[in-house]
Amino acid sequence: MRGWWREIAGLVLPVACGGCGRPRTELCPECAEELTGTGPCRVRPVPEPAGLPVVHAAAPYAGAVREVLLAHKERGALALAGPLGGALAGAVEAAAGAVAGSRDGPLLLVPVPSSRRSVRARGHDPTRRIALAAAARLRRTGRDARVASVLRQRRYVADQAGLGARGRLANLSGALEVVPGGARLLAAAGAAGTTGRAAVPAAARPAGTVVLVDDLMTTGASLAEAARALGAVQLSFISEIPHGLAAVSAQHGFEQRAAAVIASSPASFEINRNSSRSWIVAGGER
Repeated sequence: MRGWWREIAGLVLPVACGGCGRPRTELCPECAEELTGTGPCRVRPVPEPAGLPVVHAAAPYAGAVREVLLAHKERGALALAGPLGGALAGAVEAAAGAVAGSRDGPLLLVPVPSSRRSVRARGHDPTRRIALAAAARLRRTGRDARVASVLRQRRYVADQAGLGARGRLANLSGALEVVPGGARLLAAAGAAGTTGRAAVPAAARPAGTVVLVDDLMTTGASLAEAARALGAVQLSFISEIPHGLAAVSAQHGFEQRAAAVIASSPASFEINRNSSRSWIVAGGER
């Protein structure tokens, strides 16, 4: 209900740029360029948690990028989901492109889940909303893409604010799981593609790629835990390929080997990572 009121209010209240506050525009050209101007690249937190997949980010978490993300996530500027989704789509393509054999295959975007209390407090699920916008952008370019919200929190997770890298890892360890039926959904998507087309023979079908997606990476704890949760059902997922395709091998289904985010800490973009300091940023991982 709160989300509906925000959308209605946006029609009658003055609009300002989510990045810089410029009036009469939801996102000015300069701030939009900061979201995608430099292009996505691989990012790595320091220290890097075990199990973290290869992560690509669209932009450093600073300046207008930070403000736009917070405006959408915490202040309900829902119209920003479109440009944020565009930035995430670029990072998803970069992440998928780094996985051998996945350039032409279907993409399944799996959002890192927010807690139910966070969704209630904000009135919307920001990561899922952005992931949907990213998948729509990818489809408009001809890429077979969809969103599968197959992860959920299986236990209470404390507020991550103020926790360091070790604290966040401990807080999230074992916290996520695949929802009932989620493995079957992944298998079905890998068998039939993601746009409703009929299943094709395994040998003729390009390999698909599951890409974990989030709005922001700080320590990498959330993405590492999400990757662990997906990996825990890998054998079930392969065995649940629909009848008639039981011989399909792992490389012809979806394999989670990549992740994409809109933003990551500026330090994670640096080539020289001699510092052992980790960055914790406001509005970070759940």
